[in-house]
Amino acid sequence: MPLIKDPSEFIRRETRIKPVPHAEEIRLHVADEAMDLWQKTEDELGELGIAPPFWAFAWAGGQGLARYILDTPDLVSDKRVLDFACGSGLVGIAAMMAGAASCHAVDIDPFALAAAELNADLNGVMLSFETADITASEPPAADIVFCGDVFYDKYMADKVMDLIDRLLARGTEVLVGDPGRSYLPKPRLTELADYRVPVVGALEDNEIKHTKVYRVEKI
Repeated sequence: MPLIKDPSEFIRRETRIKPVPHAEEIRLHVADEAMDLWQKTEDELGELGIAPPFWAFAWAGGQGLARYILDTPDLVSDKRVLDFACGSGLVGIAAMMAGAASCHAVDIDPFALAAAELNADLNGVMLSFETADITASEPPAADIVFCGDVFYDKYMADKVMDLIDRLLARGTEVLVGDPGRSYLPKPRLTELADYRVPVVGALEDNEIKHTKVYRVEKI
C-alpha cells in the first residue's frame, strides 16, 4: 500500500462530512470508526505507534465549547482566538463563525492541522495553523484561549496547566470544555455552561456525555 503523500486527500477519502451533533451549524470530516481509521493511517504511513486520529471525531469538550461560543458570540467578537490542541478545528471554526477577528489553531499532529484546514474551508472560515507543542514555549498572542478535552491524563494535564498559568499571568482569558476527565482541575474552574452532548459511544463510556464549559481562574 502506498505511503500517504497528501494527508488532505487521505482525510477526504477516509471520512464523511457530517453536522456536529451539538453544534449543527458546523460540518466536519469525521470517521465512522476509530480503530479502522487508526489502522489505515498506520498502514499507509508505514509505521506503528502513531497518535490516534483524535482529529476525526467531535469530542464532547470541543462540542460544548463550540455550542457556548455560537450562543455567546460577544465572547469572541473581534478578538484574537487561540484554539489549543485543535484536533478537527471545531472550536476555532465556531469562534470565526461567531465573529472572532482571527483564530490560530495549534496541534502536535500534522493530520489534525490538515483536517482542521479542510474543515475550516468546508465551513467558509479562515484559520491560521501551527504544528507545535506550545506547552514548552512562549504561546502565541491571543485575547482568549480555548482548550477542549485536554485533561485526559496527568502528564498532559500538568503541561496544560503550566501553559494556562502563563496565559493567565499575561491577562489572557482561558476557557475549558470537558466532560469530567480524570485530571480536570476543578478547584481552579468557574462553571459557565452545562450540556448533554451526543458523542461516539465506541470512544466513550456513554453515547451522551455530561459536558461543561469553564473559565479557568488564577491561583
